[in-house]
Amino acid sequence: VIIRGATDNSVFQALCTKDKLLGAFGDRLVRLSTANTYSYRKVDVPFQEYVEHLLKPQDPAALGSDTLYFFGDNNFTEWGPLFQKYVPPPFRIPGTRGAYSFGIAGAGSGVPFHWHGPGYSEVIFGRKRWFLYPPDKTPHFHPNETTLAWLRHTYPTLPPGERPLECTIHPGEVLYFPDRWWHATLNLDTSVFISTFLG
Repeated sequence: VIIRGATDNSVFQALCTKDKLLGAFGDRLVRLSTANTYSYRKVDVPFQEYVEHLLKPQDPAALGSDTLYFFGDNNFTEWGPLFQKYVPPPFRIPGTRGAYSFGIAGAGSGVPFHWHGPGYSEVIFGRKRWFLYPPDKTPHFHPNETTLAWLRHTYPTLPPGERPLECTIHPGEVLYFPDRWWHATLNLDTSVFISTFLG
């Protein structure tokens, strides 16, 4: 489900430009994960170093274990003032609070197939392509293959009935992903995005 116009995040978007983020967080450490299904390795680097040296288009030949991705491991003490400006979708599971996961990534990067609880994903800048399968239909993929490699090598071989549901979300659009649905993402541009995990 793609939701449009549920919230106004123009203030949050204005705080997420490259200059604003570097000014506020450039010297702070960020935790990068390898972009494979299980995110085996974590690396801490200054945010400015990530933006200036690691935030680049995905190498199509790289393995997920060699691809560092900034998403999810946010220090809420340091990033809290930014997250307080974010307006999440107004839909919740009663009695729970959402947990934010903020990310910035280069074109062609993404996370290969995995699943977890339900939530929302909103693109602040850029575009993000999503591939989804219901819980009872495990996709064919290698856990250390990047989404870009999967799209180039496996996707074209899939018969129409075995292809995933897919969509592309743009700035201001929010995707709801259901509980335990397999999903993979591909950033089509250098992208800034935030997810709200429910429950």
